[in-house]
Amino acid sequence: MRLLTVLLLSLNLPYQLFAQSESDSVKILKNILDSVYISEVESPRQKPKVLHAEPLFIDLIRDLGARRGEKEWNLGLGITDNNKYDSYTALIEYEFAPVDRLGFEVELPFSFFYPANGNDRNSIPQSRLNSLKLATQYTLLVSDQANTSLALGYIHEFELPSFKHYSKSNLLEGNVFNPFFIAAKRWGSNYHTLIYTGPVIHKPQHHSTETHWQLNSNFHYMISGTRNFIGLEFNKTFRKNDFDMTIRPQMRVGISDNFMAGIVTGIPIQRENVRFSSFIRLIYEPGHKAVRAHHQPIP
Repeated sequence: MRLLTVLLLSLNLPYQLFAQSESDSVKILKNILDSVYISEVESPRQKPKVLHAEPLFIDLIRDLGARRGEKEWNLGLGITDNNKYDSYTALIEYEFAPVDRLGFEVELPFSFFYPANGNDRNSIPQSRLNSLKLATQYTLLVSDQANTSLALGYIHEFELPSFKHYSKSNLLEGNVFNPFFIAAKRWGSNYHTLIYTGPVIHKPQHHSTETHWQLNSNFHYMISGTRNFIGLEFNKTFRKNDFDMTIRPQMRVGISDNFMAGIVTGIPIQRENVRFSSFIRLIYEPGHKAVRAHHQPIP
């Protein structure tokens, strides 16, 4: 590029011509990077798969159109500012795909609570390993012509008591049943939308069943030629005579070939009990290799 600049100046050509040339070169380079990266993910040598941006807070069980042998470890850390207490969350999660399009997940989510504003510790929730969470997801449709994927899944949580009640109560406190549906579409090379929805049925051991509905809509922009993105999650919950929504701005950055970090901020639209929150997700994919332009011919 420096050589081109010197050449143009020596020929006394208008600078506008060079500026236009540079702009066109950058645009062409971005298009090439997008084509190479998407071509690598959606390789015709394997089962069809469409590249989609995966939300960071309520993440998918496995990539849509998952291929046999894919696997991933996640470590999540979060903090939430409540009116009466602060809550700190942590999760350990393992995802794997034993066959094409079918994913499984095992997760251990922890919660730790500390009183705020002078409240007594006995008046707030107790710290615990929330549950043993098992989940599965199957991609029903992969349309590479329409850049669209559809999936069904199911999450089952075995709820556990607080740490201090392990010796005083049954190990199982209840069950959570959560079937869900996912529809995702990529618009062009960079823009991604996704809807994740389904009922959440909570059945405590000694109380009546409670049901609410979740609808999570997502919009992301993926940076050309990378797995990095910025985006928004809109996490909506519908209960009888009640509606809650949290907006979660987020970004994901690749650290190395198989390691990424995601940062999420939570902004509730109504601060009834919960105020701001933040969440970090660390993602490790054993065996994943980053896309290199020289690995694939340019389409």
